[in-house]
Amino acid sequence: MPVQCVLTPEMTEGPYYLTGEPERRDVTEGKAGTPLRLQLTVADASKCLPIPGAVVEIWHADAQGAYSGFGEGASSRTFLRGSQVADANGVATFDTIYPGWYQGRATHIHMKARQSKGASQVHTGQMFFDESLNDAVYAGGAYARAGRRTTNAQDGIYRDGGAQSMVVVTKNGDGYVGTMVIGIRDTV
Repeated sequence: MPVQCVLTPEMTEGPYYLTGEPERRDVTEGKAGTPLRLQLTVADASKCLPIPGAVVEIWHADAQGAYSGFGEGASSRTFLRGSQVADANGVATFDTIYPGWYQGRATHIHMKARQSKGASQVHTGQMFFDESLNDAVYAGGAYARAGRRTTNAQDGIYRDGGAQSMVVVTKNGDGYVGTMVIGIRDTV
């Protein structure tokens, strides 16, 4: 993936962050949903260079809109959460499911990125998805449920930079591959 010279917008970590995300690629823990492989490139936004060894954490709702550690997901503190150290190309890869939605928020995945394991400066953001893809994924299966979903256009957090935090998604078998460049500030 070509690296872009764009600082990814900082966004709220929200109320569902837990410290100590386990370091692992597969975060599904058997949760039902459409497979999604995230390939996230962490880049220095000022130098246009990938950051090998950068650390990325992700967390998101399951197909029914629950977060691990909270509400209906309180019995587990780890599903759909994890961290990865980026490879030599600055890419952190996660095997997960397409995120579910919950009332009042557009479809999203939370993330934090830092230049290395010991770095104190953390970039906190959210990743968003195209509405036509959301409609297709939510048409049935594990995502089927009553209620009205909040779209990107209706979400106040999306309006504060979500258009610059869109995951580029391509079909891959029965699931998808999503890519995004997370541009962070150089702290060195």
